[in-house]
Amino acid sequence: MKRWIGPVLSFPVTAWLLLAFAAPMIVVVLLSLHEYPSPFGPVIQSPSLVQFVKILTDPFYLSVIAETVMLGLAVTAISALLGYPLAYWLARMPSKWRALSFAVILIPLLTNVVVRSLGIMLLLSPQGLINTFTGWFGIPPVETMLFNHGAVIVALAQVFMPFMVLALYDNLQNTSPRIHEAAESLGASPGMRFLTVDFPMSLPGLRSGVIVVFLMATTSYVSATLLGGGKVWTMGMLVLNEAISNLNATMASALSLVMTTVGLGFIALATLWLNRFMRWRQGVPSSPWTIPAWVATLVDTVGAPLRYLLLFCSIGLLILPLVLVMVQSFNDVPLATAAGFKGFTLEWYRRVLIEGDYTSNFVVSVKLALVAVAIAVALAMPAAFALARYPFRMRPLLLAFWMLPLSLPGVAIAVGMLKLLQVYLIIPPFAGLVSIHVVVILPFIITLLTTSAMSLDRSLEEAAASLGANKMRCFLLVTLPGMAPGIFAASLVGFLMSFGEVTVTSFLTTARLTTLPVRIYSEATFALEPTAHAISALLIVVTTVALALLGKFVRLDRLYSR
Repeated sequence: MKRWIGPVLSFPVTAWLLLAFAAPMIVVVLLSLHEYPSPFGPVIQSPSLVQFVKILTDPFYLSVIAETVMLGLAVTAISALLGYPLAYWLARMPSKWRALSFAVILIPLLTNVVVRSLGIMLLLSPQGLINTFTGWFGIPPVETMLFNHGAVIVALAQVFMPFMVLALYDNLQNTSPRIHEAAESLGASPGMRFLTVDFPMSLPGLRSGVIVVFLMATTSYVSATLLGGGKVWTMGMLVLNEAISNLNATMASALSLVMTTVGLGFIALATLWLNRFMRWRQGVPSSPWTIPAWVATLVDTVGAPLRYLLLFCSIGLLILPLVLVMVQSFNDVPLATAAGFKGFTLEWYRRVLIEGDYTSNFVVSVKLALVAVAIAVALAMPAAFALARYPFRMRPLLLAFWMLPLSLPGVAIAVGMLKLLQVYLIIPPFAGLVSIHVVVILPFIITLLTTSAMSLDRSLEEAAASLGANKMRCFLLVTLPGMAPGIFAASLVGFLMSFGEVTVTSFLTTARLTTLPVRIYSEATFALEPTAHAISALLIVVTTVALALLGKFVRLDRLYSR
């Protein structure tokens, strides 16, 4: 096998990430070393640690760092607690129903964060669903559920729990049925089987899920802004405020690097701690667990009811906010945040579909997503074949680099790209947005296309070659049609992710180049009309229909399988 093929196929995506990901990160490092903020000054100046000293000695910054870490830990814990029963339920679902059941996590996952945060508002507001339900039993309403840390934690758990479920499901569904049969033959009850078999076997997935959820929760600012009511501050909010409102890219860059350091520190600690319970993966014998009799009795007694209660809560948390948004889109109220159904109206749909209140923003979002997906698929296709068919020495290192955007704060990349666009005015803002969106969706598209490439039947290509087809004809007539379902799945997932992206896009939009989710987010921070719910309901319907169409080509339960 020619060893140069893999590196050549890997070059396009590597070059793109060097320009659109590594270059902005280098700019962030350089900006963080400026002594004073200079919005229009040169990027390279005499290095200084003044910004970091200010951050690490200022009680306000230290309190926000601590607040962000505590929020991230709380969101991670809740996501794991609610994610385990849902992942276990999906893994044990009969095969014919599993793909349909996966829509429970994929529809919320691919719905943009602004829409889901608005749904949480309707769930927790004084006249929201929870207070309405408890009022039926004579329980007085709780009017303090919104605009506090609890509301932000619930919103972030709703947004990021699907990532925890996917990580856990990947391990739980790969556990051999023979292991369960062996546990049952030794007298293990269902509760004890989960505690002694499924839970230890799922620890690698738990490690991945914990890391992903914590990193995303600590760098998010959309839900904290909408549901914190100015009482909750996170590092992401500070970065956005410094970069956009104060034009202080120097402090924003330093804060971004502090966020990155905190995230990398958490990755190291979580990996070291959880690896202590997974020594069997390195072939090291593990010490047997001794479970007291009272624990076994407790697990057998409350295990099943608790599992179903947590399963009900997890599905409700994922689905109810979306349902409330759809109901609110028909509600005759003056503000989008006004809960309680007052009357049926189609006024908000008329403004969206006939008057075209959001048409220009919708067009920008569609154009941006289409261009980003086209470029990402073109870059990821050769990379997927390099991973699936052409092993080479640097492949593990390159794969880690390609996945790096998942583990570093998106706001840091956005700050660096914002500075590059200010320095190089010849670069159109749309090109900057496209480059960042490609970086955001590339890890997912590479993963999906690699899975598709690995599942191809190479005997068909060999048969075509034996009949006289050259490599180009073989690729066009055999390989590419075989990849078609995977390409469609990757393109659709990439489109939905790019279309709903807010966290990075907010830094780079202009007055004439504002995407639909960013406009809804910016309006929601002040006073939002219910037209936002109408457009959000349409986006939910489009996502649902898209997943139904995708299910015709690819089983939804295998969409995110490794």
